Amino acid sequence: MNFTRWSARLPGTQRRAARDGDGSVPAARGEYGPRQEHPAEDGGPGEVPALEDFPVRELLGRLPGLVALVYGPEHRIAYVNEAYVSAFGPRPAGATVAATCPEAEELGLLPLLDQVLRSGRTRTVKSRRTADGGSYTVTCLPVDGPRPDGAVLVHAADVTDHADAAERLRASERRHRETAVTLQRSLLPQELEQPDDLRIAATYQPGVADAAVGGDWYDVITLGAGRTALVIGDVMGRGVRAAAVMGQLRTAVRAYARLDLPPHEVLQLLDGLAAEIDASQIATCVYAVHDPNEGKLVYASAGHLPILVRDQDGTVRKAEGATGPPLGTGGWLHSSGSVALPPGSTAVFYTDGLVERRREDIDEGVDALARALSGATGTPQVVCDRLLRALGVTAEHDDDVAVLVVQHPARDGADAELFHNAALELLGGVEAAPRARAFASGVLSSWRFPVELRDLGVLATSELVGNSLQHGTPPMRLRLRRTDRRLIIEVTDGDDHLPRRRRAETEDEAGRGISIIATIASSWGSRRTPGGGKAVWCEFALRD
Repeated sequence: MNFTRWSARLPGTQRRAARDGDGSVPAARGEYGPRQEHPAEDGGPGEVPALEDFPVRELLGRLPGLVALVYGPEHRIAYVNEAYVSAFGPRPAGATVAATCPEAEELGLLPLLDQVLRSGRTRTVKSRRTADGGSYTVTCLPVDGPRPDGAVLVHAADVTDHADAAERLRASERRHRETAVTLQRSLLPQELEQPDDLRIAATYQPGVADAAVGGDWYDVITLGAGRTALVIGDVMGRGVRAAAVMGQLRTAVRAYARLDLPPHEVLQLLDGLAAEIDASQIATCVYAVHDPNEGKLVYASAGHLPILVRDQDGTVRKAEGATGPPLGTGGWLHSSGSVALPPGSTAVFYTDGLVERRREDIDEGVDALARALSGATGTPQVVCDRLLRALGVTAEHDDDVAVLVVQHPARDGADAELFHNAALELLGGVEAAPRARAFASGVLSSWRFPVELRDLGVLATSELVGNSLQHGTPPMRLRLRRTDRRLIIEVTDGDDHLPRRRRAETEDEAGRGISIIATIASSWGSRRTPGGGKAVWCEFALRD
């Protein structure tokens, strides 16, 4: 029964009786019609009481919800029921709500009462909390319609238990998200490696508070001999599970990168591992390798968005080849492609959160990113920030975003003097070794290295060339490279058998070359080269 709608239609004298009298309402048959005859339980004729016969005050007083009746533009109190008194204490009749009902201000009722009087329409506020910690959903109903001196019936339902349960749920979701974000950030690189020839910056931004964090990730891995692996990926999932899968994939990529394999072979290994980790999780990834001697990125993609490269003149190119299905699908042979990265150019790796929008094709988002990149200049971090702003990524973004910006700076002047390359084709037989030593000595002297480092460099050159002459096949090549931080010596040949360090016995006449290099150099390594063959290299760190 809708008591408020009924009381709104009571004649004035009956309303006053409900407010000031004993709570009983006189019969007024003309208002709601005559009594209806109804058979009595004993079979005789019975009579159904009219609605006016019910005592309004008694009914309102017994309601479990909080009820108050206020009247006039000053909202003076006409009546409060027992539930209201139990919740907030007694309220004197005739006093104003503003003066005697602090709970009304806490619940935001004063402007609501004014709206109801002006409009004659019912208004409701949901789950408002008072100072004592209770939560109420309040409905205000007009009694006399849209008149300034009318009355308003206030009904408040105690929803404290529901509100507390909802708050506990929200707190649990916040903790869950914070755990996922913490896990996600802890699995990302805490500090990006900065190669000699590149300048790199990255950013990761999780989605808004009510969206679970995803599995976006990136990495930068120095491979030695000046080469750098650049990785970005996205696990298509939410929460801790996606972050955990992401962490396992990132760890696996770092392990596979140490094998110095071509990009497509790294993705092939990662594809099989992804299916073993969690076949239900779809992941995309781009793995690229930069070699400063080649001036390009060699890459492979497993279902990921294309790398964008901005040339020095502002032209933007997409690396759209060498793309296979996402990781974990199996049955696909990945391939490697390449895109030029000359001095002065910038490459951008990104996840779909940067370019994907509802009701918009993702290609349109990639095109928008390309337009933004064409005008984005400055340091890699500045470019990151500009791209996020241009694509409308704010703190309220509904998806997580990862961006990796790689610049190959154009060097001139004194800075350029710190970077040099020199190469020699190793022709002939045993005479190639002394020719290589003489070449290395002359180059290192021209680069103004101290005598100690020059002698170590010549010794390392001799051992690498001797190893290649003994165990390798033509064509053979010696390459020297200096950067602002290191000297790199590399020898390539046509044999793909990789050397390994072993312990030479006292009577052995050979087998000490790699051990000598490992002792005198800062680091060394080997890898197979495209098309067959291998490269063996070592590095010497330069003092400031």
